[in-house]
Amino acid sequence: MTAPPADPAPLPIPAPAAGPAPAGADDGLGPAPPPLPDAELNKSQKFVRLLEALQVPGGAMASTLIERFDLDERSLRRYISDLRELGLPLHAEGRGHERRVWLDPSYGRHRVQLSLLELISLKFGRAAFRFMEGTGFASDMDDALETLSALSGGDLARAEHLDRKFIAVPEHPKNHARDADHIDELLSALIYQNPVQAHYAKVGSRTGRYALLPLTLAIYKQSLYLFAIDQAADRVKTFAVDRFRSVQRVRGEHFVYPADYRPDHLYADAFGIIGGEVEDVRLRFNLRASPYIAERQWQATQRLVNLPGGQVGLHMRVGVSPELVQWVLSFGPDVVVEAPASLADRVRQLHLQAAAAYAPGAP
Repeated sequence: MTAPPADPAPLPIPAPAAGPAPAGADDGLGPAPPPLPDAELNKSQKFVRLLEALQVPGGAMASTLIERFDLDERSLRRYISDLRELGLPLHAEGRGHERRVWLDPSYGRHRVQLSLLELISLKFGRAAFRFMEGTGFASDMDDALETLSALSGGDLARAEHLDRKFIAVPEHPKNHARDADHIDELLSALIYQNPVQAHYAKVGSRTGRYALLPLTLAIYKQSLYLFAIDQAADRVKTFAVDRFRSVQRVRGEHFVYPADYRPDHLYADAFGIIGGEVEDVRLRFNLRASPYIAERQWQATQRLVNLPGGQVGLHMRVGVSPELVQWVLSFGPDVVVEAPASLADRVRQLHLQAAAAYAPGAP
């Protein structure tokens, strides 16, 4: 993600936090005055605020800076020229009022010395994101890790072979390298709260056009999902990022992030990330599968029941979805669906179809 995301909303400089000064901080000067509006600052003050504005991810449009600091184009060019003469790594694209200027993200970064165990924790966490290879997301994580990866001399000698001593084994990840442009566009839309126009292909359906308000980017089983308001349906839906065929954020438009939105509520009743009609589900696992079932938290509402013969019951109030059906099928003869009857019938039918496929003379 070398180029900046376009059209960020103007970011005001935060005012000092309200409240009493900490003990020992009284310098006898009294309370700090409220900050002046940017347009009323003197030249030196504008110079400092301009530098801060160019460090914001995505930089700033010339038109935004001219209005914010009450400048003309010539004055803005002079400010930018002064910054460049100081050796600051400034970048620009476009012309006139449409010109975008930003400060290279590497400016002002200093490596932070870590302990060996801290570095191992970071690298171990990074290894879990291998499914993001080929995207700007992965490049940014690598850059951040590089910035934080300084070690002391003694620890440096012990850091050899870390990439082989600590690994994360991927679980059938999706290839998101081909989604890099879509991911960058969605990240910018999330940060700046831009609406999105997208084409999306559901499984087994034709590609449809959607007007979305993106709310959350989620990771589930080494795949990316977007929680977004489908404006036509006026409700939050879940979209698999790899199924987007086009993503175009609407520059210049910004929506209000809903104050009462809680992403964890979307999957609270789900067996995974996709919801369904919530029902009381009772599963009975035999002796062979029960130790595996008992050692994990499968769903937030689950309750384990010890049954005769070493069997175990798994009771949940959960959305009955394709994810749940496939999970039950994966245990084959080691599980029996006791409730609801509709789920039991669905699993039975699928097992019968599978068995028929192996019958003598079957195509």
